[in-house]
Parts: sequence; structure tokens; C-alpha cells
Amino acid sequence: MTYLRTAAGALLTALLLTLVPGTATAVEAPRVALSRSEGGKGGEITVSGSGWKPGALLMLLICGQAAPGKGVIGGTNSCANTDGRAATVDAKGSFSAKLPVAEPPVPCPCVVHVAGVTGQQDAVDTAFTVAGHPTAPLPETSGTGRLVVLTSARLEGSSGVLVWFGAPARREIVVTLGNLGQTPVKDPLFEVGTSHGVFAPQYEERQWRGTIEPGRKALVRLPVELTAGAHGDYQVSVRYGGKVVVEQPWGVGRPWGVTVFWVLLAVVVPAALFRIGMAVVDRVRPAARVPRGRRRGRGRTPASAPAPVSVSVSEPTAVLPWFTPDSAPSETGPTTKGQA
Repeated sequence: MTYLRTAAGALLTALLLTLVPGTATAVEAPRVALSRSEGGKGGEITVSGSGWKPGALLMLLICGQAAPGKGVIGGTNSCANTDGRAATVDAKGSFSAKLPVAEPPVPCPCVVHVAGVTGQQDAVDTAFTVAGHPTAPLPETSGTGRLVVLTSARLEGSSGVLVWFGAPARREIVVTLGNLGQTPVKDPLFEVGTSHGVFAPQYEERQWRGTIEPGRKALVRLPVELTAGAHGDYQVSVRYGGKVVVEQPWGVGRPWGVTVFWVLLAVVVPAALFRIGMAVVDRVRPAARVPRGRRRGRGRTPASAPAPVSVSVSEPTAVLPWFTPDSAPSETGPTTKGQA
């Protein structure tokens, strides 16, 4: 009876998934196809794919010491980076691009490595043979994909005075990793990236020197650095074996020293130019001519300046010709009438 109920439940579930649209959505994995599987240096192949996120930017490279499912040993240092190409995924999740055949810096086996740069961080490796290029066995696996995070990641370090003036901020992301595999993990290669806002992380390779034995754990420290003048909310991501294993937020303060510097520059420079201009004007303009007696008091007028006094010099009075000093009429008394 129990078996019949289980079978009936399974049948009902299958009918619902079939009849109700949108009940289950199959996620299509990214795929890559090549126009041919072998080519010589100087040739060209067509790389196409489907199942990618629309609008994503992809990077196409030919890499050595790699195999599908095992990744690229040595990271992008094993790829012909100068001959790589970029492709943009269309609205249907497909892309197609021409890729020149180039020899990677390491021996084959080789692959065409397609990885997302923005929007989607998936990576797909497709086997490809570079005709005439040396071939060597793949090195022993270092147990990639068997490391797991045991503790929460944290950022360590502090900003110096120069960061306050726009120098690049530096930290170390510290995390404890354990090896759950059956083989030792020697010198694992990580990818550390930082993202700001809606932009995808820009990854850089960081190799940790050491060996993690099976069943053991190790404290891993990886350096992180931002660009000069960067500030705001950032996200630090650590990728290993093509998968993101650590994400840690990082808040970076504004470099106020740069703002103070520009404010001081905006105040000091105009003031200095004004003083220089006034000094030049004082030297160039002609000196005003001032009377000798007033040079000492130039530029100011006394409050009570004495009024100028005009002195007139009288000339001696001329004597009339018909009078002499002795014959002038006397003013002592009246003249007697009839006196001779």
C-alpha cells in the first residue's frame, strides 16, 4: 500500500511538472564549439558558444598544459595572451568570434579557454591541437577542487598616512582552508579580484606557497590591492579551480587629504598670484611728482592747515610837486579869516 502511494505521488508530481509551465526551469550550462579541432600557427578558427548570460563579455585564449575538466595549469601564464580575443554574448546567450591560432608559452595538450570577464564568471575549456607545437605530459595534479573553506574570511592590515592622500589601499585576506581530498595540494593557485558597485571582479592570480596534506588545514594569506584613489564599498572575491570560495566586503574611506590639498591649492595660488601682480604693478607704474616741501607728508592732508598769508609791500608815496614838506597846510587849528 505504501508503495502504491509513493508511485501515485511521483506520477502526480511528474504530471504537474509537465502541465504547469514554469514549474521547473532547466538551467542551460555554457557550451563552446570549435570550427575545427586542429590548426597551425598563423591560421584561424571560429569559436562559437551558447548558454551564456546575455550581454556578458568573454575572453578567448589558446592555452597549453591544460585539459577539459582539469583546468589550465599555471593560469593565464600558460596562455597566448597577446593573441587572445574578446566576444560579447548576444540576447539569445550565443556568441561567435574568430580566434587566431597561436603557440602558447608552454607545451600542449592545449585547449581553447573561454572565460567570462564581466557578468558571468564561468569558464569552459575545449580541446584543441596546435600543429607543430611541442607536447608534454600534464604535471601531477595538485588536488585542485578539493580545498574547502573552514572558517570565515577576514581582512587584515591597516592603511597608512599615504592612503589618506590617495595611495593604493592594501590588505591581506586571511582564510583557513582544509584538504578533503586524497592527494596533497601543493602550491595552490588562487585568483583574487575586487569589484565595486555593479561591475564584475577583475581577478589577478595569487599563488600560495606551501602544501596542504589530506585531512589537514592551513591558514592562507593572499594580498589584495586597490587602485590609487579608490574609495567606497568593495567586494573581495577569491576563486579557486574556477569557483568562488570566498567573498568579503571591504569599506574604503575617502582620501580626504587630497580634498584638503586641492582646497589649499585653490586658496594659496590665487593669493600668491595677487601679491606678485601687485608687486609688479608697484614697480612698473611711474612715481607721482610731489613738491619738495610736501614729500614727507605725501598721501595725507593736515587737519588744520594754516591759510596762506599774502603780504603786500607798499611803495613810498610820491610828494606832490606843489607842496613841500614845510609848506603843507597846518592841521593845528582853523585858519583866521582875513589873515594875510
